Amino acid sequence: MTEKTNGRNSSIPRGYEVEDTKSRLEWIKEFYDIEIDDSLEDKPEDLQGIIENHIGFMKIPMAIAGPLHLNGVYARGKFCIPLCTLEGTLAMSMNRGIYASSLCGGTTVRHYRQELSRAPIFIFDSLEDSVVFQNWVKNNEKKIIAVAESTTNYGKVLRIDQYVVQNYVILDMVMDTGNAAGQNMVTLAAKVACEYIQKETKHNYFLESNLNSDKKASIRNMLLGRGHGVVAETTISSGVMKRILKIEPDILFDNQGFFPIVSSMAGTLGNGIHVSNALTAIYLATGQDAACAAENSLAHFGIEKKDDALKFKLTLPSLTIGTVGGGTRLKMQNKNLRLLGCADGEYSSRKLAEIIAGAALGLEISLVCAIGSHTWTEAHMKFGREKKQG
Repeated sequence: MTEKTNGRNSSIPRGYEVEDTKSRLEWIKEFYDIEIDDSLEDKPEDLQGIIENHIGFMKIPMAIAGPLHLNGVYARGKFCIPLCTLEGTLAMSMNRGIYASSLCGGTTVRHYRQELSRAPIFIFDSLEDSVVFQNWVKNNEKKIIAVAESTTNYGKVLRIDQYVVQNYVILDMVMDTGNAAGQNMVTLAAKVACEYIQKETKHNYFLESNLNSDKKASIRNMLLGRGHGVVAETTISSGVMKRILKIEPDILFDNQGFFPIVSSMAGTLGNGIHVSNALTAIYLATGQDAACAAENSLAHFGIEKKDDALKFKLTLPSLTIGTVGGGTRLKMQNKNLRLLGCADGEYSSRKLAEIIAGAALGLEISLVCAIGSHTWTEAHMKFGREKKQG
């Protein structure tokens, strides 16, 4: 049976019937003047650089959440969030957190960093050779940077950090990659720079030392990031907490302190609850490298008591995302970037990063409240399972 929107014109139509899907598509068109057509298909010849040994396409169900009200540096206004997932309740849960925030003025987001690196390693026979090399790199850093930047029209080398351990010297070449996620960009830049260094110093290298933790969660990426760093926060009133999130604010605040304690006990990096759920769903929908969720799900989540309200805070220090290159050129993924207003523009990748942070915070809020109100299991049993017919 078709579910209603409870009289809220800004709400996404609910339900599982064909007409419900059509209603949601009409809602998106009316809200954003964009038509979502899932019959779009890329030609095999357009997949070079994206996949090898191509045999066809497998559709992943796509949902929508929102509208997400954002007050950011790059993302300002209302945004519908496209999600590709196979996990029941994820879209509904994100929508619940986003809706609660929207009733209280929305979410503030601030992009604070964009850095991506490749960290080649040079190996020496003696410490003396290592010290001489370190000084040479320091004295010739401008030349090395010029060589690295000759490989790209958009990337910019911010600095070269040196890390010394035993008879090794690691050169962490840190770049601003513009609107590209930039993994290939930094790899090529570092390769050409190392060839120049090798020619001038006669020392050999390996292009990857594993310091930059590409597709791996690490303390390095939690502190320095790999991609974009964003902070998001929203303050939700006591009334909305009780009515929408089904929990007394004081109960949540007084008891949520065990999350960071137990996270530390378990050895978890950060204390996010399930940020990877939001990231993977948005990454698949917008053409990102989904494996980057491994390093990007590092998160710092916190709750602060306010007068008759709670402030929810989320820091994502490492979002490896882009709006050009890779899977972003696929037809459906590019359409979703257009839905978000991130398909073009000088800082479209930073805008996307702010949107992702706001959406991820909405999902975190909904789950922490579901855990606190003991409705988590009930929601999954009700909405996360197939309903049998007859």
